Amino acid sequence: MNKFTTLSVALVASAFTLQAQDINQAKKAIDAEQFESAKTILKSIIKAKPSNGAAFFTLGNVYLNQNVQDSAKIYFQSGLSASDGAKVNQIGLGQMDLDKNDVAGAQAKFALATADMRRKDFEEFIYIGRAYMNAVKPDYKNAIAVLSRAAINNAQDAQLQLALGDAYYGDGKQNEAYVAYRNAFQADNTLLRAKMQLGVLLKGAKSYDEALKAYNEVIALNPNYGPVYRELAETYYKIARNKPSQADVNYKTAMGYYDKYMSLTDYSIHSRMRRADFLILVEDYVALEAEANKMIELDKVNPRIYRYLGYAAYKNGNVDVAIKSLDSFITSPGNKAIALDYLYLGLTKIKKGTSADGLSIDPIAFQAGLVDIKKAIEMEPLAVQELSEVGKKLFSQKLYAEAAAIFEYGANTNDSSNFLDDNVYFGLANYYANINKEKGVKVDVVALEKAQAAFDKVLVASPTYLEAYLYKARTSRLLEKDDIMVKNYEDYVAKTTELGAEELAKPAVKTKIIESYNNMAASFANTNKPKAIEYFKKTLALDPANSYAAESIKILK
Repeated sequence: MNKFTTLSVALVASAFTLQAQDINQAKKAIDAEQFESAKTILKSIIKAKPSNGAAFFTLGNVYLNQNVQDSAKIYFQSGLSASDGAKVNQIGLGQMDLDKNDVAGAQAKFALATADMRRKDFEEFIYIGRAYMNAVKPDYKNAIAVLSRAAINNAQDAQLQLALGDAYYGDGKQNEAYVAYRNAFQADNTLLRAKMQLGVLLKGAKSYDEALKAYNEVIALNPNYGPVYRELAETYYKIARNKPSQADVNYKTAMGYYDKYMSLTDYSIHSRMRRADFLILVEDYVALEAEANKMIELDKVNPRIYRYLGYAAYKNGNVDVAIKSLDSFITSPGNKAIALDYLYLGLTKIKKGTSADGLSIDPIAFQAGLVDIKKAIEMEPLAVQELSEVGKKLFSQKLYAEAAAIFEYGANTNDSSNFLDDNVYFGLANYYANINKEKGVKVDVVALEKAQAAFDKVLVASPTYLEAYLYKARTSRLLEKDDIMVKNYEDYVAKTTELGAEELAKPAVKTKIIESYNNMAASFANTNKPKAIEYFKKTLALDPANSYAAESIKILK
């Protein structure tokens, strides 16, 4: 009997030890970004010991990380009924309040979680700090304040220093982040994330070679630590963006490391979504479409997959699939559509309405596309930067009115990196849309006035772009505003002459100067014949064989 009792006690003690090891094992899996494995471990702990509040809290956080709020809330609320460590679940619910911008509600829950803390306790402060950081709108300053409070008596704790490093990094305090990450690794040299984050700091500072060295030091300690390969992938992506001539090679290297990361984590639907996000970054839309179709096989009802499929189908020219997928994503209840969703939907509608030879677009389809594009820009004004290449393609196809409609968005967005180019093309598109009007069809005065305004913006942003004066003159001619036309031609000639004889000797420039003199002369023909003759003579000085100038002088005399 005594032997049985002793054995039972031993078994119970062993069970408690195993559960403690299991939750630590789950935390290690989370750190290694093996989230499905962590969920399995935590669910087994909860099943074996429903009184373990920390297990509910940790599992709820995994679901929050995966953006599955319903499941997260269920576990946090269930954890409040646990007899051991229940209060930490208030912190999880508090983060959900932060996600809804209910700061007061969150702080009230944080207060409940910390109400009975002992002087030596500090883990709750780490969890609260991370709640502030992991919220939809991170609040790094509040995170730093909470974590600094915990550090007063617990500065040597590795997890606390790691959290401080993350908070400082998020707040843009690179030096403080470096010190905190270094302290975390010194306190616990098995905490590879702290050492990896030193490389992340170097990546953020664009010291890519040094970042790669830091990551390789992590790999030397543990070649199976998955997150370091994700960081390697993202660093090579950054290198590719900074070295366009070597982009293909570096994108390929980046994808190789990302696939290594996937092999060391899991191939769940959530992991596949992370990979899909990376495929968008490296612009591998063929692989993205294949990945999206695999995800649909795994989870036919997850609406986020249709975003990936829509993006990929748009880029790959599968317009019907793109429209159907993006519509499904945007209209699905609970989804938060972003600017890019509407932008790609609008552009796909335009692409669907474009003729096979690319020389015409159905006006109804074009206007429907513009409606979605406008929604995108209202949500994110810098979405206009995605439109520049689209506009240029329309311009090259001589679809000038349509190109003008696309360029107009960027031409009115001062912060766009394409602001100058978009104004040049916007002005040109409106001009060319009006020079080939059929006989008897009036020019579009509003469009030409917009062209003038665009060229004015160009001259402010780039005063040396002398072509703007020329096109302002040509546009004024279409508007039959001779006085403005003459002024613009005069400005073009004067500014070009300032560049010297070498510039004036260029055949293309000479042709434009002659155009200027002839048009100015023609404008004076009925009001100031001596002035007209003067300009025609300037033409003949440059081109003695110019028949228009010679014949005009004869008539004027």
